Amino acid sequence: MSAPSKIDQVSERVERLLVRYQELQRTNALLGAQVDELTRERDSLRSRLGAARARVEALLERLPETVTHKSNT
Repeated sequence: MSAPSKIDQVSERVERLLVRYQELQRTNALLGAQVDELTRERDSLRSRLGAARARVEALLERLPETVTHKSNT
């Protein structure tokens, strides 16, 4: 068998690069979907945190300003 010609070597290399490019495109699409999902989750958690803070602040406002303790006199 003869050694592959230069054009065959280049062609093979291009084929491998195209396969790798397609793999990277799929990986990038999957990562993009994960980023979108995590962004939605983060936004939901921020919203829930804000609501919880508002509830805590409302409860704190209902507490009396000072608490008097009975003294032992």
